[in-house]
Amino acid sequence: MTSAIQALAFDAYGTLFDVHSVISTCNQAFPEKGPALSQLWRAKQLEYTWLRSLMGRYEDFWQVTESALVFACRSLNLDCPPVTRQKLMDAYLHLDPYPEVVQALQSLSRYKLAILSNGSPRMLAAVVEGTGLKGVFADVISVDEVKIFKPSPRVYELAPRHLKIAQDAIGFISSNFWDIAGAKSFGLWTCWINRAKAPEEELGLRPDAMIGSLAELEEALRKADSSRTTR
Repeated sequence: MTSAIQALAFDAYGTLFDVHSVISTCNQAFPEKGPALSQLWRAKQLEYTWLRSLMGRYEDFWQVTESALVFACRSLNLDCPPVTRQKLMDAYLHLDPYPEVVQALQSLSRYKLAILSNGSPRMLAAVVEGTGLKGVFADVISVDEVKIFKPSPRVYELAPRHLKIAQDAIGFISSNFWDIAGAKSFGLWTCWINRAKAPEEELGLRPDAMIGSLAELEEALRKADSSRTTR
């Protein structure tokens, strides 16, 4: 019989915290260019984590995020002097949570909750405190500990190591399908938050559950536990 889920590890960026809440700051710096800058900034941020992992040239997420911003501005022909760059980078320390996040996490308090993120420890501490979530999580786990980014299995192995719970009793929740695929490949129960109603990626792995927002997670977990305990 498979153990019931005892702990939940959440991706941070794009799952709990809206990376595109930086658009307002981007628009202040570059009127009407905010959405385009935010989209390209995020795309290059992720791309640089994957490339650096493959090259074995780790830099922490703050440095990667800044490099992605510099490229995005240059690509869009936006002049971004140091003062503007710092203001945009600071926006990443003050991201908004998705509207349902606080209440949903409160409803899941019977589980041991954690964050498992590419973010650097300083970035994660700032955004957790700034969104009023300090004290909600038993652990906030950064890839900085293993110096490689998701979807390396070395990252997902941090969840059972930190939480001291068997990996098959840990649920991993992310809005990024590639992240879900990495966690599923490692052996965690996975739930994909598909807010955009996007198609599944063709990676040979499927999430154990799919929901439209974090508000639906409690019901998905109830079904998962029911299925596990009756096997």
